[in-house]
Amino acid sequence: MRDALKATARTWLAAGQPAMLVQVLEARGSVPREAGTRMLVAAQAVAGTIGGGHLELQAIARARALLADRVQRADDQVIALGPTLGQCCGGALTLRTAPLCAAALAAWPDEPVLFTLQLYGAGHVGRAIAQQLAQLPCDVQWIDERAAEFPADPSPPHIQRLCVEPVEAEVRSAPAGAFYLVLTHSHDLDQQITDAVLRRGDFGYLGLIGSATKRARFLARFTQRGIDAATLARLTCPIGVSGIPGKQPEQIAVAVVAQLLQAAAATPGR
Repeated sequence: MRDALKATARTWLAAGQPAMLVQVLEARGSVPREAGTRMLVAAQAVAGTIGGGHLELQAIARARALLADRVQRADDQVIALGPTLGQCCGGALTLRTAPLCAAALAAWPDEPVLFTLQLYGAGHVGRAIAQQLAQLPCDVQWIDERAAEFPADPSPPHIQRLCVEPVEAEVRSAPAGAFYLVLTHSHDLDQQITDAVLRRGDFGYLGLIGSATKRARFLARFTQRGIDAATLARLTCPIGVSGIPGKQPEQIAVAVVAQLLQAAAATPGR
């Protein structure tokens, strides 16, 4: 669920659960998590993480001590991981521990979206990919013309299910720079959707499930249809990071989502 920690903070606050908000204010050098990372600490519960290990254990203990003392102000602590905690990381960070309150929640920014994705196909691989994406900060349109293929359990709010026909018409509704994954039950439908995305040309990532042979056949057809070579070169097929030979849907999904994260990290402006 996207922004799950912020939702937890909202729930705790509404329930009157006393808690401290631990935030990485500044990070320098090699540190477990980046600036802006948050963690919630209550007397009997912890939500989120600032990186685990000894750093986190110390931060939790400090937050609970401040909570027990009913401290109502922010407490900033500069930590050099090597000298202070004996960790091999050579970086330093500033931790702020403050009471969870309405003002802190109001100042909490929304989690940035890594990418916007149109996921075509609700078969075995599509369902496995959607399960992986359920825990990531992304916006997904999950599209299939067969309503019965979607799982019975609902998807989180950031994964929108669309049962439409013709599915390729949805390509034009995506924003510029969107990511696309095409893995339907039909090669003809795969071709129609991929053709529509290639003709738009403004995609950030276009992945088509299939073998190198399928790629060659599709590229030959698209070339005949007048799509330029530079655009065709940006088509990813087969999909997924290399080195994961398994063909089970779950293994394919891990490799594909890793590739989406790579593509998002390489996007200019991120």
